[in-house]
Amino acid sequence: MATALELSPEGFLFMVDRAFDGMVRILNALGDDLVNERPDLEGANSPFGIVTHCVGLTRWWSDEVAGGGKVPRDREAEFPATGKVADLVAEVPAARRAVADAVAAGDWAGKNRGAVPPAFADTPIGATRGGVLLHVYEELAQHLGQLEITRDILLARSA
Repeated sequence: MATALELSPEGFLFMVDRAFDGMVRILNALGDDLVNERPDLEGANSPFGIVTHCVGLTRWWSDEVAGGGKVPRDREAEFPATGKVADLVAEVPAARRAVADAVAAGDWAGKNRGAVPPAFADTPIGATRGGVLLHVYEELAQHLGQLEITRDILLARSA
């Protein structure tokens, strides 16, 4: 019998994993033929670009902002990125690990060990490591929804 989901490190990581699992399922379902396509909407992103962004933001916020490490990131290059499904899926474990390491470090109420972007410095997101980790999940959930809608549009268009 399943236990209740609670706000705990394990519960948080369960939710992060669910988001990444959904993204990987969608990438695999679309395959290399559709993963780089964009819906015919102004400013729309491809599934590859959306997930590339999710991997980048997760590693950067978890490792660099919360953890104080150094993670090279070119945010502007994430959304226009293209490539093969297998190559992108192979990057997801590093993003999962970044979150898991930040969670394992504990001290959710403590200050971030890295520099918080100015836009977030005076917000609950930038105030604590827990705020950063919740922001990571917020972004993953948001972009999973975007990815689901993008998939639906692309599949309808290709039918």
